[in-house]
Amino acid sequence: MDNPSEPVDKPPPGGPKAPSAVEKLGVPGPSISDVWRVPIAVWQARRALDRDELGRARALVAPLLDRFGSVTFVRRIAGEVLYAGGDPLSAAILFERVRKKLPRDRASAIGLVASYAALNRAGDARRSAENIGGDVDVRLALAWAELAATGGDAARGAAIVESLASDASLSSSPARVAMHSALAAIVAARHGDPDRTRAMLETADSQARHLRGADRAFLGYLGGVALREAGLRDDALAAFALAMTASPDSIGAALARRERANLVLAGPRPLQ
Repeated sequence: MDNPSEPVDKPPPGGPKAPSAVEKLGVPGPSISDVWRVPIAVWQARRALDRDELGRARALVAPLLDRFGSVTFVRRIAGEVLYAGGDPLSAAILFERVRKKLPRDRASAIGLVASYAALNRAGDARRSAENIGGDVDVRLALAWAELAATGGDAARGAAIVESLASDASLSSSPARVAMHSALAAIVAARHGDPDRTRAMLETADSQARHLRGADRAFLGYLGGVALREAGLRDDALAAFALAMTASPDSIGAALARRERANLVLAGPRPLQ
C-alpha cells in the first residue's frame, strides 16, 4: 500500500490534541442531570452507528467530548464514532487514552488496531494487539494491518487469515465472514491465484449484501486492494469507486478514496 495521501490520515482542525480540549480550565463540572443524560446520549450514538447514521452519531458525541472528554466511556464511544466517520487519527488518540485506563478493554483494542491499520502504521497496530491478540476481531484487524498497511508483514498476515479459517466464532457473523474472505482474497492475489481471489471476493460480496452501507464500503475497499494486488487495475478502480458511493462519509469510503487516488497517480503498469 502506498503512503497516505488523503484527508483520512490528516489531523483534525486544532491538531491531534484537539480531543483533550475538554480538560481546559473553565469547563463546568457535571450536574445531577448528567448522570442520566450522558449514558442516554452514548446509547443514542451507538444506535445511530448501528443504523449507519454517521452524521447523527457525530452530532451526539461532539458535545459529550467537549464537556466530558476525560471520562473513559465517553472517549471510547467518541473513538468509535470518529473512526467510523473516517477520522482514524483522532480515534487512535482517544483509544490510546482508554487503553491507559483499561489495558484489556476489547472495544478500544479493536478500534486502536483498526485505526492504526487505516493510518498505514502496521507496527503500532501490532503493538496495540499484544494484550488482547486472541480476540477474533482484533486478529481480523491485525491481519488487515499486516496485509495492507505500510510496514506490514504479509507472511504474518497470511498466517493470521489461515488460522482464522477454523475459528468457530467467525461463522457467527456475516461481517466477520465477509472481512475474512476479503483478506483471504488479498492473500490469494499476492500468491498469484486469480481463481481463489475471485472466489473469495464472491464470498465476501454474498455476505456484504446483508450488511449496512458502512460495512459494504469497507469491504469494497478491501476488495479493491485484492484486485489491485492481482494486477487488475481497472477492476480495482471500479471497486474503490463503488465503495466510495456505498457510504460516502464512512472510513471505508475514505480509505477507498485514498487508494483510488494513489492508483490513479501511479498510472497503468508498463507492458512487459
